[in-house]
Amino acid sequence: MSGLGLVLMATPALSNCPPTRTATLVTSVIFWITLPVYFTWMYLCNGGNPVWFASAAAMLLIYLNLTDWRLASLGLATGLPAGWMLFAGFGPDTLSLPTEAVQAQAVVFVFCAATGLMLGMSTSNLRREQLKQALDTMGIMAHELRTPLATMNLIGEAMRQEARTTTPLRHEQVEHLAHRLLNLVRNMHRQIDTQITNARLLRLPPATESVSAACLLREAMAAHPFRHERERQCVELVVHSDFEFDTVRSLFLQVIDNLLRNALRALASLPEGPGPGDLRVEIDQTSPRWGCIRVIDRGIGIPPHLQARLFQPFVSSHHASGHGLGLAFCQRVVHRCGGRLRVESALGEGATFIIELPVSAASRKSTAAKSRATPIRPDTPNKLL
Repeated sequence: MSGLGLVLMATPALSNCPPTRTATLVTSVIFWITLPVYFTWMYLCNGGNPVWFASAAAMLLIYLNLTDWRLASLGLATGLPAGWMLFAGFGPDTLSLPTEAVQAQAVVFVFCAATGLMLGMSTSNLRREQLKQALDTMGIMAHELRTPLATMNLIGEAMRQEARTTTPLRHEQVEHLAHRLLNLVRNMHRQIDTQITNARLLRLPPATESVSAACLLREAMAAHPFRHERERQCVELVVHSDFEFDTVRSLFLQVIDNLLRNALRALASLPEGPGPGDLRVEIDQTSPRWGCIRVIDRGIGIPPHLQARLFQPFVSSHHASGHGLGLAFCQRVVHRCGGRLRVESALGEGATFIIELPVSAASRKSTAAKSRATPIRPDTPNKLL
């Protein structure tokens, strides 16, 4: 049992924030084995002596507070019978539990379980209330910000209309200013949407829409508010092999937008500024079940001490302009799609953000059917888009 506890402390993947589905499952199973199952077995094997009676009572309080109260209730409902079965199979031949002691201890066990359950429910209600307050605050902020942004949008459109009646040179200058203003408005709307979604990290909708990775990336790059033409020209999209995956289109567009913005910030820190090909986005289906999206920049890189905490809330490699919520949001959305997000970087050599996504079931069936119908030519060249 101590060894299972050491696994929790010595495995970095089990302490990531937010945790993956696999990490959550493994942690829940370890808690279930080491707490209700093991403590029930040892309590019965030792005849309910004072040491294991106190330990089992403490276990009830710890288990109901350490995990979600719903999961802990299910764990107790299954763990106590499992401990009894373990005792029946591997414990002493007779059960030495005095009737009077059992009755007295049962009262304490019920009290500990009820107290732990109330504390767990209170904590859950507190988290729900905090989330509600965050949603209300973000709603007020969105309302207050969208009103002046709507005015700015009207000013941009009016500038475009006015530019049509001026000289060609003046028309080009005004059109450029109007374009920058409208891009700024669109960027601010996206920031508002991202922050509202950040407040709803625990309530993300399920990934039910199957989308093409190449189409989604093209859409995200076409809508990204590049600050100038040089930024737009430094981005390359390379499709080695397209794939489809299940997601929420609007949320994943925000993921790509965040990663592009971070990469462009890193390139802007270079003395010579960004050049063609300095930001490369690659799409590849690495196996029949998995696809990969890589966002590769040749920027300043990310310090090693930040890489391990980069996806935690309020941790940012851009202290001057980053709020530390963008990558936490990206990881939550990617996990919601059943995928993984990680970073590879070295100082002075740029950074690569790798999104690994499960290929949708419909896409796998379609690919399998095509491979049976048409042989694949290994010498088919990759297409640069």
